[in-house]
Amino acid sequence: MPGYTVTVTVRLKEGVLDPEAETTQRALERLGFEIADLRSADQFELDLTAGDADSARQRAEEMTERLLANPTIHDYELAVDER
Repeated sequence: MPGYTVTVTVRLKEGVLDPEAETTQRALERLGFEIADLRSADQFELDLTAGDADSARQRAEEMTERLLANPTIHDYELAVDER
């Protein structure tokens, strides 16, 4: 079976407070950098063995919805690459 790396990026939904990003943005602005907006995100890389890319995506999506992201406050994106 082929191997796949699924990259999962988890972000807070628009409108949810992101104190980590706010603090980082203020610090960057104090250093002289101009930023219109900044959002924090968590990224996970999952190495999976699956029959095809769709199967790998489905397994990673289930993992994400059950543990990696809270659907109430998070949005997420998946990218699947064959190893």
